[in-house]
Amino acid sequence: MKKRYATLLLKSFGTCLGILFLGGRATLAETVPAKKTNIVFILIDDLGWRDLGYMGSQYYETPNIDRLASQGMVFTSAYACPNCAPSRACLISGVYTPRHGIYTVASSVRGPAASRKLEPIPNTEVLSTRWISIAKTLHTAGYVSASIGKWHGGDDPVAGPLAHGFDVKVGGDAGTDNYFSPYKLPLLADGAPSEYLTDRLTDEAIKFVEQNQSKPFFLYLPHYAVHTPIQGKKELTAKYEKKTPSNGQGNATYAAMIESVDEGIGRLLKRLDELKLTDNTIVIFTSDNGGLVPITSNQPLRGGKGQLYEGGIRVPMIVRWPGVVQPGTKSDEPIINVDFYPTLAEVAGAALPTTQPVDGLSFIPLFKGEKNLKRSGIFWHFPCYIQGKYDASGLRMRPASAVRAGDWKLLEFYEDGHRELYNVKEDIGEMNDLSKSAPEKEKEMHLLLDNWRKLVNAPIPTKLNPAYDPAKAVSKPADPKTIKPTPIAGKGVESVGGD
Repeated sequence: MKKRYATLLLKSFGTCLGILFLGGRATLAETVPAKKTNIVFILIDDLGWRDLGYMGSQYYETPNIDRLASQGMVFTSAYACPNCAPSRACLISGVYTPRHGIYTVASSVRGPAASRKLEPIPNTEVLSTRWISIAKTLHTAGYVSASIGKWHGGDDPVAGPLAHGFDVKVGGDAGTDNYFSPYKLPLLADGAPSEYLTDRLTDEAIKFVEQNQSKPFFLYLPHYAVHTPIQGKKELTAKYEKKTPSNGQGNATYAAMIESVDEGIGRLLKRLDELKLTDNTIVIFTSDNGGLVPITSNQPLRGGKGQLYEGGIRVPMIVRWPGVVQPGTKSDEPIINVDFYPTLAEVAGAALPTTQPVDGLSFIPLFKGEKNLKRSGIFWHFPCYIQGKYDASGLRMRPASAVRAGDWKLLEFYEDGHRELYNVKEDIGEMNDLSKSAPEKEKEMHLLLDNWRKLVNAPIPTKLNPAYDPAKAVSKPADPKTIKPTPIAGKGVESVGGD
């Protein structure tokens, strides 16, 4: 009896001692390590802000994504870079574009030479492994990770997913010319004849989850869809051909691609349910940039992919995290893709690297009732040109930078130094430039942008282009409603500027 009493006393003393060292805040349950949260990150390519049912589309059908939105928090002011490669580099590295040097896809010298007043800043196409990737950071917390789908930052063994710390790689190409097998992708084996690429990536994602269900995992699922070439399943395309277009959305093949993505997400979420992993898994869904005009319409947002107007950078975003995120909630707080790095590190309980900057902020406080992240602003730097039928000169975007702080957004264009100021809460379509009527706010925002550029050492293009012809440099944007769809094929630089 005395021996049993002594044992109980020793155990009680040990528990109290543990609580004492934790500052008296811990309970016995809290001293037991909790199982780490699995992470599923779904990144769609070129999906517009309004290309989903829960975001108001009356043409595209996305029941599984809509259900996911109802189960988590919807972010109405989520942002990315204006095109593919820089968005992915920011997400993986956690730093803004001037630090890693990936500003665009391929060359920064794009569009008609006579329309380019400046020599753009050279673009970097490879994400250096000097950056400690999010996969490597999560690995320190015991996570196994997979990159399944598109990679746009270099090839293994130098700079592909494996070089950046992912344990499993499926795909890894920068794009595709064909959504039906044979894919002719160097890094992805062909499937059965006519297998659909989106379905294949879903199968591979489910396989990874099944094989790693007993350990904490990070599934990064960057789909090739819905990027060009626009190729959907015939039966789904036929279904949408019978529907009436709505609010500028009416491309039946593109709608079929979106539905295939939605079906795949539904299958993946169902498998998480079957494996009893849902309650211990955070699911993040978003896009790498705005929708590509004229394939889809981002209205009421202005413009589309490749531009620093809202249509090019504002993206759909959902976070489902049972027990942490209250279902059916919404946040209007501006979030940008460098925020994913510190957020995922916090989810995993991983320490942030001390040898490199982390430009984003964890947005987990928003799940706990905070209304804003208390930062100066979020930023973009695009010292490049990109082609497209957005104005008569054949250009979609000219060298510029932008900042959003609170409800305000400022753009500065480097060819002539002009600035545009918008209140994007009251004027989401950026139709009313307030730079002249609100000069103090314009000055305040410009100072904020200028200080950030100095902080990140952002290079500014200043050298004149000798091939420039002012007579051909029309800068007035075309009315998006007048832009007619053109045939699009291939993974490279399309006629409307797919990259």
